[in-house]
Amino acid sequence: MDTALLVKALGGLFAIMNPFVALPIFLTLTGGYEVARQRKTAIRVAIDSLVLALVILVGGKAILGFFGVGVDDFRIAGGIVLMTIALGMLSGKGSSAHQGTRAEQGHQTAAAEAQPQADVSFYPMAFPMMVGPGTITVIIVFAGSADGVGGYLAVVIALLVVVAILAGVLWFAPSIGHHMSQTLRVIMTRLMGMILAAIAVEMILTGLAHTFPRWVT
Repeated sequence: MDTALLVKALGGLFAIMNPFVALPIFLTLTGGYEVARQRKTAIRVAIDSLVLALVILVGGKAILGFFGVGVDDFRIAGGIVLMTIALGMLSGKGSSAHQGTRAEQGHQTAAAEAQPQADVSFYPMAFPMMVGPGTITVIIVFAGSADGVGGYLAVVIALLVVVAILAGVLWFAPSIGHHMSQTLRVIMTRLMGMILAAIAVEMILTGLAHTFPRWVT
């Protein structure tokens, strides 16, 4: 198994899918639920997110090939997208590239709250909150970096670990939300933003090095 890719994928996926950032939204959307239903929703969010991520992992290269886009081209474009998301996290303003604009977020939340009995596990929690454009970019790029079965295994294990953490955080959402101060959330968001920015730089440089080998050394 590719240990280096495993570590990199863990960092990238946790930074972009950060369960602690999604926690307040989950609590808002499930505020009127009983504990049993809230925990059932948490598990469904994790399962839906995992299924979406695995579909992207398996079909990502085929999708790029259909549109005639190379992995290195996607690395450069994806790195730029991730950098905008990272800068939004570092500034505390968030990024519409991953979570949508404020108007879109308001529409998603309003639609869910308008129907208290509606299932919010897939929309808007799994998609687009957990598996948005940023997550899709990270998965496709890491899949493109995978060398053989060991590489794909590393990405799958990273996905399983992050989704397991997501399930745990959402399962205990009321308790965690009660004890997790706003300051801690800000610190964690800034830290994840810095990690994501570093990954974005590495993606862009790798894409440029492969696309223009004589220019980037």
